[in-house]
Formats: sequence, structure tokens, C-alpha cells
Amino acid sequence: MSGPVGIDLSQGAGAFGVLAFRGVDAARFLQGQLSADIEKLAVGATTFAGFHNPQGRVIALLAVTRTTAEELFALLPLDLAASVAQRLSRFVLRARVRVTDESAAWRVLGVSASTTPSAGIAMPWGFRRVLLLPKDAPFVASEPATRVAWECADIAAGLPQVYAATSETFVAQMLNLDLLGAIAFDKGCYTGQEVIARAHYRGRVKRRMQRWHNLSGARLEPGQAAQTTDGRSLIVVRTVTDGPGSQELLAVGTYSVEPLLAGEARADATATGGEVSVPRVSGPLSLPYTLPA
Repeated sequence: MSGPVGIDLSQGAGAFGVLAFRGVDAARFLQGQLSADIEKLAVGATTFAGFHNPQGRVIALLAVTRTTAEELFALLPLDLAASVAQRLSRFVLRARVRVTDESAAWRVLGVSASTTPSAGIAMPWGFRRVLLLPKDAPFVASEPATRVAWECADIAAGLPQVYAATSETFVAQMLNLDLLGAIAFDKGCYTGQEVIARAHYRGRVKRRMQRWHNLSGARLEPGQAAQTTDGRSLIVVRTVTDGPGSQELLAVGTYSVEPLLAGEARADATATGGEVSVPRVSGPLSLPYTLPA
């Protein structure tokens, strides 16, 4: 048997790792650690969720799926999987849950929505699916260009990601997690909740993630600085090279169309290193959701 056809997302740049949470308290434990409402997650359902530090900054962004009442899996970048597993394990205390990094045991496969797997764990991913297959399970690898198309689709959908280079850089709303269903404002406490709730209820978030096009010729990576054609400063969230000298990217910056006040302009300059020359990008391009006014 040849197995399903898909993109091996557990290899290469931006590879995914896999965490497992097992035990009668698994969902309750994650409820107190992540920003989404994990206890309401039905078996077979998937949600994005942020794991934050006390200042509300995103340590990692996880795609969490529930396989049984006592078992959940989470996808996150491979370069964060071990450290996040270790960090979460510190909070287990008396909870009846085991947190394990199982990245070496699973293959993460990107497939079309029409794929009906006979084995493994299927997770909805927008109009596509992600399959978790045992590492020794057969599959048919897609052409390399398909990986680029997958990344382009993620960026067009406005899906952020947090890597080791950007961990604890962005507050939740900067990555539009509130617009992607990754934050439950009516649930109980979790680390960083106070800061995230204050930004939601009391203040306007001035910096948001938007989609941009880089034709500067300089290759941008997550965590690096860029600048818009109208002078706003950006910090790159994720990128994909979609042609010679061309990148699409998601980046965080001041998103208001109103002219920046002098203080805000100085803050932007400080965030991207002052007078240092940085690549200029065009946009913003459209997203499938609307940023708050």
C-alpha cells in the first residue's frame, strides 16, 4: 500500500513537532495553560491556542486536536517542541496528565480536504487537512512546489506562526489570535490572561499582523525588521519565497491608516533598530478577516 499523498511538514524549514497530552486531567490541565477553551473541544475537533508568558507574549502557537476524552495532540514548530514540553511539564504538579514530545514518532502530512485517511489522526486546517501518521506508515510525497503552495495558502489565510526566533516577541492580539478563535475571553484563568484581557476590553491594539509582498531582493526571515513604503516599521512573523526575488510575508506593525504621531514613529524606529536600513515591502494585501477599526 502506497499510503496518502501529501506534503511532509515534519521535515525542512518550518517543520512541525508533535506534543501529546494524556491522562484524565489532560484537557483541564491545558485549559489552565492555553488561551483557547480546551475543555469545550469536542473529540475530533481542532483549535489554535496560544501558550503565553505572564506578560501576555506568545511563547508558542499550538494547533490542538482532541482524539479522546483523555488524549490531546498539539502541533507546533519543531524548534520549540522540546522546550515547550519541558516548560509545560513544570506546571503539571498534581494533575493526572503526561506531557511528552513525540515529534520523533509522528509524521506531519499536509493533504487536501478530500483525503480520507484509513489511519492516523486527521486535523482540519482551513480548507485543507493535516494528518498525523506514525513515522513508519507509508505515504507518497508531493512535489517540492506543493510545499510552497501550502505555505502561500497559510499566509493568504493570515495564519501566524511563532518560532524560536520570535518566541515571546508578540502579544497575542498582535498575531490576530483573537480573530482566529485562539483566545476564549469567557474562560477561566491561564498564564498571561490579565494582559490579554486588558488589551481586549480596555485598550485599542495599535500593532497587528498584516500581509505584505517583499520585492526588495533582500530575503527576510521571522524576527527580522522590514519597513512599509509609507514608513511604518514591521517585525516579520513568517515568510514564503514564491518566486525569484519575491516573498509573501506576515508581519506585525502599526496598522492604522492615520498618520503616525511623532512618539509612535520613534517607537517604530526603536523596534526595528533606528536608522539601520531595512528592506521595504509593499501592501498590505488582503486577509480573509477584518482587523478592528
